[in-house]
This record gives sequence, structure tokens and C-alpha cells, in this order.
Amino acid sequence: MKAAFALCFLAASLSATSYEIADILTASTAADTRAKDWKPGAGLALEVSGMDWTADGKLAVAIRKGEVWIVDGVLDAQPNKATFKLFASGLHEPLGLLSDGKDLLVTQRTEMTRLRDTTGAGVANEYLTAGYGWNVSGAYHGYAYGPKRDGQGNLWVTLNVDMGDHADNKAPWRGWGGIIGKDGKFIPMVAGMRSPCGLGTNLAGDMFCVDQQGTWIPTTPIYHLRKGAFFLNPEGVASEKLSASPVHLSAPVPSKIPYPDALKALPEMCPPAIWMPYNKMGRSGTDLATCDTGGKFGPFDGQMFVAEFTDAKISRVFMEKVDGEYQGACFPFIGGFASGIVRLRFAPDGSLMVGMTSRGWSSLGTKAYGLQRLRYNGTVPFAIKEMKAKPDGFELVFTKPVDIARAGDVAMYRMTNYTLFYSGAYGSDEIQSAANGIVSAKVAADGRSVRLKVGGLRPLYIHELHADGLRSAAGEALDHADAYYTLNRIPKN
Repeated sequence: MKAAFALCFLAASLSATSYEIADILTASTAADTRAKDWKPGAGLALEVSGMDWTADGKLAVAIRKGEVWIVDGVLDAQPNKATFKLFASGLHEPLGLLSDGKDLLVTQRTEMTRLRDTTGAGVANEYLTAGYGWNVSGAYHGYAYGPKRDGQGNLWVTLNVDMGDHADNKAPWRGWGGIIGKDGKFIPMVAGMRSPCGLGTNLAGDMFCVDQQGTWIPTTPIYHLRKGAFFLNPEGVASEKLSASPVHLSAPVPSKIPYPDALKALPEMCPPAIWMPYNKMGRSGTDLATCDTGGKFGPFDGQMFVAEFTDAKISRVFMEKVDGEYQGACFPFIGGFASGIVRLRFAPDGSLMVGMTSRGWSSLGTKAYGLQRLRYNGTVPFAIKEMKAKPDGFELVFTKPVDIARAGDVAMYRMTNYTLFYSGAYGSDEIQSAANGIVSAKVAADGRSVRLKVGGLRPLYIHELHADGLRSAAGEALDHADAYYTLNRIPKN
């Protein structure tokens, strides 16, 4: 079962002139390239819910309605000749896909499944249970995500809390994340998540997860997943009483207090490595992909790119370790995608594949679904590459040398800090906002960094920077002049 679809370029709101969005398949191109007798429902509705590269260099794509397709030719010089072949079907809303040797692993609502082609026909003829052991209630939001492999080889799966009719969050492991044991059984590791849709590692092999704003989740967080951590959402915390639980809360879950106070009230609660402020950075984060392309995707190797569903855009994240724990800054990156983004996957050539489906929810994208490709064209953007915490402020590292006179002027910078309200309500406004005075701005001799001395730093608060007046040495404005640093800890040196 094959079909070929045309590739075209979309007009989009891009990150300066450094990146281009190419259309592999969207709802409109699929319809436009069918025969004139095409009828609604015919052809392929590519509602992407998982992606990975196969052992022979093709793109495997899981779609929300229960199929896996093998896409060949998306990186060719003539991608309009890309072909789509059905590999597997009959799955229950798979929301992740991972290549494992010659096999594919997908996580359905009920289990992790190994898809195997033992005949060489290019079609899965074996569907084998590879992971199991979590509750499935039939609730609308009873999703399961993954798998993703960490640097130690563990396969991670995360589970949504139940919502709506038939919800049962007292049943095992809703809102938890864990690894798959050698016997295939789910081993719980972390608790306190709501919709932990996006899994991925950094270059060190540590596992991270993007959760979604909602009840108990003030705005989109990125967690560092590790054994025994409890994060934000207590709706599935009843499973802590099971013998397999590594999480044991020493106090009741607090409510209706500022988030820093909640952390003090419940010692087992771990802060997200990154908060992504609502509206400013998006509304519903879904996936992350770490750049390791050797410069083929621009000057951001080692950083994470985070998918956003509602705003159909991608953000960028820089992380560092302070006192042994991750924290860092998020930056706007690029928008204008065709639909709500669900999955990201870097390609062997350094481009970024972007998988989408609106699923009937609200998104700024104009299409119902799609597969697009984001490519770097070699033009280095002028951007704040890194924002590092210091004992008395921050260091900004740039992709290009700055105009030294402007960068040394404290009037070029504005900073405020604020926190969020922790409660069972849906999201939170910013609270306890205060201005940070910029005391001094010292520019490095090479113009590549600026050391800001800042007054009024507050641990466990988001620190929001605006640097609209900065220019590069060549007179360019910043690609994005905003940055948001989650200052969980102030460095001692």
C-alpha cells in the first residue's frame, strides 16, 4: 500500500532567516495530490504520534488512529517522490515509537508492543508484548507515552492521569513514569505528573519529560526524571501506598500557596528544571529533542528543542547543573507550523522532523495534521545562545559578537522575577512579581558574552530578561530578545 505526495514550502513566521519549513505531508497536500475522484476518508491522514529512523534509514511514523507507516525518501533531493507504506495497524492510540534494531517499539494505552517483520516483506507480522503492568481504565485521557531509552539503556514510559468519564486515578500508576524491566514489567520511578507527553534525554543520557499546564500544573514544566521524585500533580499519588512505589510522601500535599512555599511544605516535591511561562513561551508543551548534529542545525548543539501544541511552534532550552541539579533558561525559537506539534525527531542530515495532529483540539495551525521538516540554511542567527546563573547575576553568551557599547549599557536590559500559585486550579497567573535592578554589564573582550550583575535574585523564582536594545557588532537585532531562567538555586561561586 503506497502513496506519493508532493513537497512544497510554506510561508511561515520564521526565526529570522536562518531556518526554513518544508512540507512533507499535510491535510491540504494529501488532498491536492489525490485523483479527482478522491472522497473524504480515502488516503492517509498522517496524525503523527511517534517518529523514529529505522535501521535502513527510513522514517517510521506512528499515527494516532492506530497505524505505523514507513516513509521512504523524505531526505532525498526530490522529496516529492517520498513513499508511504503501511507497516502495522490495529493499535490502540500509540503515542510514541522507537526503533530497536530491526524492530519497532510502540506504546499503546495498554502495553508497550514490539513490532517485528520476520519475513522481509516490509510489514509487521509479529505483535509482541514488550512492556506491561499499568492500569487502563478506559478514561478519555488515559494515555501512555514512549518508549524512550536513557543513557543507561533503560526504556522509559510515562502515563497520563485519568480525566473525565471512567477516570480512576486510585488505580496503579496514573500520572507516573517508569522503566520497563527485563521481564517486561513496568517499574515505577517518578510520580506527580499530569500529561507527561514528551520524553527525551540530554547529551549526558539523563531522561527529561515535558508535562502540560492544567490542574496542579501552573504552566508547562520540564522535569528531570529520576527515581523517587515527586513533581506537581497529586491526582495519581495514591499509588505511593503500593509496595513497588519508590515515592513516599512525608506530609500532605499542600494547596493554595505560592510554589516556593509548597516545596518547603513537602520535602519530596522536586522543582522542574525549567518552567515555560504561559503564553510567553506557549500553552501546551508536547515533546523535546536534543540537538547533536555537529553544527548542521546551527549553533545550538547540546540544547533541547521543545514542541508546543496550541501555538504550533518550537522553543529552545539551555540547561546547566547547579549544586548537582538541572536548571536553566528557555527562549522563543520558531513558529508557523501547519498544525499542533506532537513529536520532534532529528534526522541524520541534521534537519528536524516535525510531526503534527490537531486531534480536534485548539491550535493556531491551519491544518488538521502533518509532517514537516525544519532545516538550517547556514545563516547564523544573532541570538542569546546561553544564559548561565552566577552568584550575583547571569552570564549571557551570544552566537555572534555584540556591539560592545550597547551591551555594556545597563539600560539595554530589563529583568523581573515572579513565581506561580500551587493549587488544584487549572494553571496559574504569575504572582509575587518584582523588578530586578541591573547593577552592571561587563562585556567580554571578544564580544561573545556579557556578565550581568543583578540585584534582588530570588531562588525558586522565574527570572525574565528582556534585551530589546542589543545589537550585534554588525548591527543586527536579536533574533529573540527574551529569555526566561528558572532559578531553582543561586550558585555559590
